[in-house]
Amino acid sequence: MNPMPGIATITLNPAIDQSVAIPGFAAGSVNRVAWEQSDPGGKGVNVASFLADLGCRVAVTGLLGRDNAGVFEQLFSGKAMSDAFVRIPGNNRVNIKIIDEVTPSITDINFPGPAATPEHLAELARRIDALLADHDCFVISGSVPVGVPATYYPDLIRRLKMAGKRVLLDSSGEALRAGITAAPWAIKPNLAELEELVDARLPDQAAVIHAARALLVRGLACVLVSMGRDGALFVTADACLHAMPPEVTVKTTVGAGDAMLAGFIAGSLRGWSLADCARLATASALGALTQIGPRLPAAAIIESFMAQVTVRQIAATADRSPASSQSTGSF
Repeated sequence: MNPMPGIATITLNPAIDQSVAIPGFAAGSVNRVAWEQSDPGGKGVNVASFLADLGCRVAVTGLLGRDNAGVFEQLFSGKAMSDAFVRIPGNNRVNIKIIDEVTPSITDINFPGPAATPEHLAELARRIDALLADHDCFVISGSVPVGVPATYYPDLIRRLKMAGKRVLLDSSGEALRAGITAAPWAIKPNLAELEELVDARLPDQAAVIHAARALLVRGLACVLVSMGRDGALFVTADACLHAMPPEVTVKTTVGAGDAMLAGFIAGSLRGWSLADCARLATASALGALTQIGPRLPAAAIIESFMAQVTVRQIAATADRSPASSQSTGSF
């Protein structure tokens, strides 16, 4: 059996996720912290960490502030991930997650990250080129920092596709809007991000499916839409699946979408069916919901979650979009 292809994640704006538990958190008042935990993060770093937990061979690259890089380097070393990050001056941004387990609710406070320069981006291009030889799948995740042009994501996607690589994009706002013009293989918006992308409210499942199918016409092969408690949709030119998770005790929602993407990638590169990819993706997201930080529970727990995920085929409708110009590859 051939080994699974190498996967590289690209993160331009990594972050340290500081989770702070404050029971009964109230703005404008004195709040007392019950516990806190800091983890290296940023969407691409999270995806890579989850992929490593799923047994994949992973490299990480992007732009990493050198002044507080130590926590990232410990993660990369501890999970045997190849570190190809470009070190830049300054601190990586901090994302503070205030977790109120009484309400329950999570409040996000996100700091800006260091700015990038043309020299940093040129060095990053060289690092990515060096990964082309033994990595077949590239995951571009997260926001872009100051100094990165709006054309960066679409230009990078086109360059990777020209090299014959499978490219997945997980971003939001203008970065996602620009990136899909280059037709990545797959994207993974949540419902709010999809509504922003298509500039319309999507009040029901039929509207979400219609919007996802419309994106396939642009050359995408797959659109994954995460919808929280309502599960997730996996839409290709040939199929539309709805995966519904079982109830679990949620410790944090941080990284759940990244874990879903990691599970989908791991299943796809193993040649699994779309239904089994959906099960692993959803089970991985469930695993992330039960952990603090970018880590999954034991493989046996992920397998148990997979067995509890309900996957339903949704019949094609009259508004189905024409087939994508890209092959869906293995599922």
